[in-house]
Amino acid sequence: MQPYYFQNIMLKGKKGIIFGIANDHSIAWGISKKLSEYGAELALTYQNDTLLKRIKPLSKEINSKLLIECDFSQSNSIKKCFDDLNQEWNNIDFVVHAAAFSNKDELNGRYIDTSLSNFINTLNISCYSFTEISKLASSMMNNGGSLLTLSFYGANKVMPNYNVMGVAKAALEMSVKYLSVDLGKNNIRVNAISAGPMRTIAGAAIAKAREVYKYTEKNSPLHRNVRLDELGNTALYFVSDLSKAVSGEIHYVDCGFNIIGMSQY
Repeated sequence: MQPYYFQNIMLKGKKGIIFGIANDHSIAWGISKKLSEYGAELALTYQNDTLLKRIKPLSKEINSKLLIECDFSQSNSIKKCFDDLNQEWNNIDFVVHAAAFSNKDELNGRYIDTSLSNFINTLNISCYSFTEISKLASSMMNNGGSLLTLSFYGANKVMPNYNVMGVAKAALEMSVKYLSVDLGKNNIRVNAISAGPMRTIAGAAIAKAREVYKYTEKNSPLHRNVRLDELGNTALYFVSDLSKAVSGEIHYVDCGFNIIGMSQY
């Protein structure tokens, strides 16, 4: 627990929008909860009415008064989301992009069998959405800001049944670097958290996710997997002034698993 004087003031006066909450196990929720604890005012997005029912109670828990519909698969949905946001706020300080999607039936099997339609859809939702969001959000960042997205080790090394999602995350990580250069002159930082395996809805869509979770737990230097509140702490660093000189980084929060070349056992 941080000293009380840090809570409620570290992000006081800062406003941001969070994409990707599905339930209270989502990484996006762990981040939202932590940022709220430190004083941030948050707008939350939801994909559809089904998810809205799950997110409404969570929004009340963090006193978020703005719930905005946004479905990355629908044309102009992101633009409409920011149009709606701009009706309420004339400035934002940060964005957290924590959404990705691919047809789970195509994740199970070989990458070579990926269909064109799923390839395009996966890259659009999981990667290009962040580029579009960055462009629209940057126009509302009058005093600079922070753009943060989520990646995974499968962007750099082959992971079981990750397939086209690994390709999308690799593109996302390079997008972070190019966007950081494009927006740096506006004092806007762009970074990514590469999170270790988590027990989330997204993770459950990947075949043998439990085996991957157990393997990383056993072989990580810390001999465990990352917790939701720890990812929230890292996001707090990236959206706060603590990271004012950090941009274009892919920051691993995976209990050290990414340094392992071969199991010690």
